[in-house]
Amino acid sequence: MSGTRTFLLPDLGEGLTEAEIVRWLVEVGDVVAVDAPVAELETAKSIVEVPSPYAGVVAELHGPVGTTIDVGKPLITIGTLDQAAETYRQEEKAGSGNVLIGYGTPESAASGRRRRPRSTTPTAVTAKNVEGAPHSTAAAPRPAAPAESQVGGAAARSSEAHRGASASADPAPAASAPRARKVPLVVSPLVRRMAKDAGVDLREVEGSGAGGLIVRRDVERAIAAGSAASAVASPAVADEVPAEVDARTGLGELRRVPVSGFRKAVAATLSRSRREIPEATTWVDVDATALLELRESLRTATDPGPGLLALMARFVVAGLKKYPELNGFVDTEREELVQYDGVNLGLAAQTERGLVVPAIADAHLLTARGLDAEIRRLTASARDGRLTARELACGSFTLNNYGSFGVDGSAAIINHPQVAILGVGRIIDRPWVVDGQLAVRKLTQLSLVFDHRVCDGGTAAGFLRFVADAFESPASILADL
Repeated sequence: MSGTRTFLLPDLGEGLTEAEIVRWLVEVGDVVAVDAPVAELETAKSIVEVPSPYAGVVAELHGPVGTTIDVGKPLITIGTLDQAAETYRQEEKAGSGNVLIGYGTPESAASGRRRRPRSTTPTAVTAKNVEGAPHSTAAAPRPAAPAESQVGGAAARSSEAHRGASASADPAPAASAPRARKVPLVVSPLVRRMAKDAGVDLREVEGSGAGGLIVRRDVERAIAAGSAASAVASPAVADEVPAEVDARTGLGELRRVPVSGFRKAVAATLSRSRREIPEATTWVDVDATALLELRESLRTATDPGPGLLALMARFVVAGLKKYPELNGFVDTEREELVQYDGVNLGLAAQTERGLVVPAIADAHLLTARGLDAEIRRLTASARDGRLTARELACGSFTLNNYGSFGVDGSAAIINHPQVAILGVGRIIDRPWVVDGQLAVRKLTQLSLVFDHRVCDGGTAAGFLRFVADAFESPASILADL
């Protein structure tokens, strides 16, 4: 068999028109199966893994990491397997039952990726082949998923193939061949990923495994050697030299950072909010001592109980049920104020990619313990960049715990098309008058930013006071929830 097929970036939904390549999960020369993930892409909503619709050999990656690709443009080109490579793949599926402990993992087995053996001579797939070959839209048959124990068998066969190729080759040309053309003998995807994340070129690594197989300790040794060489070569890093001078200020430009698709989406949402929403802000200082005491009383030796943010979220949801004007949106086309039947509570979270606001769907149906579980799940997904487009877009009201940044207050920007956002500042010891006596209490500040089109100050103040009272007397509020 011969020929190639190019996979075009598919429609990612939610009106998204482009995506940035965060990481390639395959390399040129890798063998991939249908539905095997080939790349991690960052959209304006989240980071997603894109699976291959074709089986075959990776012929070309259409852009390095950091490249932005439009929907409908080439992402990856897959070349079909020749008969020799197909035979090797079938042998790989058979397996020997031996597992290389620490290198063969269930994840690597399920990925469906393998390097072509050096003993085979598959049809060369080059950039010229890619350009000249006709495209086919028919997907190759999906191969059966290999078992976990097959990795060790693949390693053994790859080692034998390597030894066979070395024995039959002319030693003189092999010795004089350019090092850059060396094909690294690697079986474990874990080893590949370690090398890629650390910037180690596997072609420069000598394998210590059977037949020159590159194993984990070889990559770790290369990483350590690279770190030591870096420290010796650059004992003192000089200050960055400005490349250009700004005409207006006369100051040098230290660096320029491209605006990612994610930052563009955030900027568009916040700019639209400022442009369209006549917002107002109201705030109140709150004694949260009783709330912290309640939080501690729910802890046991075997159960940590719901977290503080979960308790706050439960009070916010109760407040929105009492003041539904703040849980809706403005339909400008029909000139109507819409109130939702239920609450999808958005939680502002800072990540390495920037600020995201995933939402707890149907938060009004959950207890404080249920909210706590969802908060932990969404936080982990946000940190790993695995939030879904729906989780990022379905919120009806936002709770922002900016106290985690060590600040007391903020006039936040409403997350359009929502109509309000509640912020909670840090909780710290402050002097407070209790029953006519000065005392040290746990104080925080609540600030509510609301769309003045949907309600007046009285409604906003009523909601804010309800939540504040719940913070100050949580036991009495919980009795009615």
